[in-house]
Amino acid sequence: MFPILFLPYVNNMKTGNQTIILEFLLVGFSQDAEYQPLLFGLFLLMFVVAVLGNLLIILAVSSDSHLHTPMYFFLSNLSFSDICFISTTIPKMLVNIQTQNKSITYAGCITQMYFFMVFGGMDTFLLTLMAYDRFVAICHPLHYPVIMNPQLCGLLVLVSWIISCLYSLVQSLLVLRLSFCTNQIIKHFYCELAQALTVACSDTLLNHILLYIVTCILGFVPFSGILYSYSQIVSSILRIPSTDGKYKAFSTCGSHLSVVSLFYGTGLGVYLSSDETSFSWKDMVASVMYTVVTPMLNPFIYSLRNNDIKKALQTLGRILFVK
Repeated sequence: MFPILFLPYVNNMKTGNQTIILEFLLVGFSQDAEYQPLLFGLFLLMFVVAVLGNLLIILAVSSDSHLHTPMYFFLSNLSFSDICFISTTIPKMLVNIQTQNKSITYAGCITQMYFFMVFGGMDTFLLTLMAYDRFVAICHPLHYPVIMNPQLCGLLVLVSWIISCLYSLVQSLLVLRLSFCTNQIIKHFYCELAQALTVACSDTLLNHILLYIVTCILGFVPFSGILYSYSQIVSSILRIPSTDGKYKAFSTCGSHLSVVSLFYGTGLGVYLSSDETSFSWKDMVASVMYTVVTPMLNPFIYSLRNNDIKKALQTLGRILFVK
């Protein structure tokens, strides 16, 4: 399925007068050697917290029959996607810090790039589906069981997976046609597509066109859908006569809105403000926010602001530790 299976070389290879680089250097956080142990401990802690936190959300939703609803179905898929999302970048970075070896093979870079785009795309789709779920629940409550039926929810998630995988595969195939020569340094802590294109010595016009088009489609279109959903939600909430009713309706959206703000605020900020040729420390910190911090904070945001999740986690804790 993945094109990297046909690329067994990991060292430099000479072809005529051209040296083709089959290995890259990820120099994201390697500037200050004295801070490497601190960075290793910090990122290891964030990785463990993110994986365990999202795993607990999945177990809580699976074990509690009261949470077998569309909203929590999407939430458990988001938690799974977040575990995979953070696992595509942090383990390799931790290995590089520990071994003081910043290299990543050509095949490893393409693989990391592919899965990063898959799970990053899934996060955008799932956040959009969760916004649509809240829109239907608040604006069309009587039709909610009919509209958000299990078949539709499963189909929406399946289509999201298919689109994410196909786009990532196309981008990976387009990267495979490029030649990478002389400059093998990627100014990031993972193989980010835009940064990888800057070290290619062949024409990247087609890659950039597809990158910009898909960034607009998979970035702004879902985000526009979220904004539209919440504009309708706010309009419906304002028509509720009682203050308690307004608070109850909005409380069901608070956690999701917090996650959307964190994910899109940092993610779109990176792609809109950064210059590929002069990627700065500030841009890298912003990347950490949406690739590491957001997956880590999602379980806390949903568990601290959601009584149903709190009860499910308490029940799960009693099952796991009392026995």
